Amino acid sequence: MIRALVFAAALATLTACATPPPSSGDEVQRLAAEIQSLGPDIDPEEATRAARIAHAYTAQLVQEYKITDPPLIHNAKVNKGLRPRGLCWHWAEDIERRLDQEQFRTLEMHRAIANADNPFRIDHSTAIISRKGESMYDGVVLDPWRYGGVLFWSPLVEDTRYEWVPREEVLEKRRQEQVGQLTRLALN
Repeated sequence: MIRALVFAAALATLTACATPPPSSGDEVQRLAAEIQSLGPDIDPEEATRAARIAHAYTAQLVQEYKITDPPLIHNAKVNKGLRPRGLCWHWAEDIERRLDQEQFRTLEMHRAIANADNPFRIDHSTAIISRKGESMYDGVVLDPWRYGGVLFWSPLVEDTRYEWVPREEVLEKRRQEQVGQLTRLALN
C-alpha cells in the first residue's frame, strides 16, 4: 500500500512538472506588460527587452542543455552525467546572469529557493525580476525549469505552487547548520 502511494505521488509529480500551462496570445508581450506593471517608473523598453530576452534565452538554453524530457527525468540525466546542465539552479543562474548583463536601470534580478526545509520535496531554485530597489516579493518569477524549457512566469504573490525564500537566507541557514555539525564533531 505504501509503495503504491509513493509511486502515485511520484507519478503525479512527474506529470505536474511535464505539463506546461496553456499558452494564449503573445507571451513576450504579456510578460513585458507584467514587468511594466511592477511600477510607474519601469522603463517600457527595459520591460520589453527583459521579456524578449527571458523567452529567447530560455529557447537557447533548451538547445544547450539538450532538453528532451520532463524536468525530473532531465535532472536524473544531468546527475548521471548524460546531460551538461538543466537542473533548476542552472536555469535560475543562467537566466539571472543573462538578464544582469543588460544592466537595467529600472529592473533588478533576485534568486529564490523553495522547499529548502521540506524533507519530502526536493528544493527548487528560480530567478525573479523586480523593480529596482524592491524586494523579490514584489517581483515576477521567471522559471524555465518547471515545464521543461517552457518559460513559466507569474507575479511571486500569485505563484502558489512554491513558497519562495531569498536564496541568501537559505544558503546562510545551510552554512550555519554545517558549522553546527562541524562544531559537534570537533567536540566529540
